[in-house]
Amino acid sequence: MILSGLDPSGGAGIQADIQAVTALGCHPLPVLSCLTVQDTRNVYDASAVDAELIRRQLDCVAADAPIHAIKTGALGNAEVVEVLVEFLGKHPDIPVITDPVIKAAGGGDLADEALIRAMKEHLFSRAEMITPNGVELALLGDSDEPAEAAQLLMAAGCQSVLATGGHGEGPQIINTLYTQEAEPLYWHIERVGGEYHGTGCTLAAAIAAGRAQGLSPRAAISQAQNFVNHAILHALEVGHGQPVPDRGIPWER
Repeated sequence: MILSGLDPSGGAGIQADIQAVTALGCHPLPVLSCLTVQDTRNVYDASAVDAELIRRQLDCVAADAPIHAIKTGALGNAEVVEVLVEFLGKHPDIPVITDPVIKAAGGGDLADEALIRAMKEHLFSRAEMITPNGVELALLGDSDEPAEAAQLLMAAGCQSVLATGGHGEGPQIINTLYTQEAEPLYWHIERVGGEYHGTGCTLAAAIAAGRAQGLSPRAAISQAQNFVNHAILHALEVGHGQPVPDRGIPWER
């Protein structure tokens, strides 16, 4: 199941999630959480979908179809988080991968203080993994030091934090998994060009697809990173902003 926002440029959000999980052999169950005014350069406005409607959609789909994993992206407002957390309380065994979308790469806001607080206080402890980029990790963990920020988030209830390095610099992207029980794990991926529109959405959705298929969290991360890298190598020039990873090209495990 995917709970995420609509990007009318087709580069990020729920479209990216649908394409990623489909390419990886899963069937998406998409529930739209917010609408945005957005292109490949930035987000200019966003409006949450009515939380009660989302509640009815979640319950309706769950009564009809098995849900093997849940991926969340931009959630719109705190009321949507409350509905989601209530739903997760009824389905505690489903792995949840949360991409804590706060800001677009161009700087546009996708979360206000109430939404950030609701995610930190209620959603993160329900998620198996959160996948913040460097900017989001610093904001959520109240520290510019990634390891310290991740430890503070885990102390507040997060099970694990995958700190993604796509917004950094250098010849390699370094993604770091922090968990409660073990030393951090690092994945090193060659950096191709600059930044791409929708890579964070794609990565989190691909991890959720792997978990839905029974992969361990570590194996799901490895598969997802290979998928994202492959999509970046075939990125599309959709608009005048960031290129969009091509999630529709043939891909084999």
